[in-house]
Amino acid sequence: MDAEIPRRMMAADTMLPPYLRLQGDGLYLRVHVQPGAKADEITGCHGDALKIRLRARAMEGAANTALSAFLCATLHLRNSQITLVQGESARTKVLWIRAASTRTRSQLAEYATPSYPNPVHRKIR
Repeated sequence: MDAEIPRRMMAADTMLPPYLRLQGDGLYLRVHVQPGAKADEITGCHGDALKIRLRARAMEGAANTALSAFLCATLHLRNSQITLVQGESARTKVLWIRAASTRTRSQLAEYATPSYPNPVHRKIR
């Protein structure tokens, strides 16, 4: 009976929010982008996606570039680790994060919690 408790706890810890999907050494991240916002920030969930507000306008790929730069700065990743897989001209996008660490997964999963306190603001120039 005691052996089952750690398994249950482990299963609960490894549950991922709907906007994350693990595959191999990386993960897919589904985001809903709101371009033209007052600040660059992660605001929590938007359906089955992580909502990210960006100051950049959705013109000529500026919002996609800003999204990649924002996620790199927020998650402490290299630009080469993030690839836009789907949604180049849509608000809902799927990104591939290569070689995602446990810390990156935990940080992304944290935004799904209802007690997530404040949006994450980053100034990127």
